[in-house]
Amino acid sequence: MKTLLQQLLVLHLQPAPYLVLAALLLAIGLFGLIRRRTLVGMLISGEIIFAAASLNFMAVNRFFAPDPAVGQIVVLFIMGLAAAEVAIALSIVIAVYRNYGSIKSSELSDLKR
Repeated sequence: MKTLLQQLLVLHLQPAPYLVLAALLLAIGLFGLIRRRTLVGMLISGEIIFAAASLNFMAVNRFFAPDPAVGQIVVLFIMGLAAAEVAIALSIVIAVYRNYGSIKSSELSDLKR
């Protein structure tokens, strides 16, 4: 019978822990996206969702793909998209704050000035 330490040391040899962690990150990101009231909080939740997608691609790449470079390339594209999304979203948040004085999404329902 294996000890708990021996079982924990071989967790990296199976895909289930990675996929469960990716699902947990996705759930946290979706909850934060629905629950957060500020635009910055929503942006952070979106980044958590991107992290979940990246972890999922890497886990599937590591255990199921015949070519190991494909998943890594997809993750690099996800990282590039996330960086571009953050740059654009933060510039929009700054513009909204300058015009309306708040970044709470509930106060931005009427965007006409």
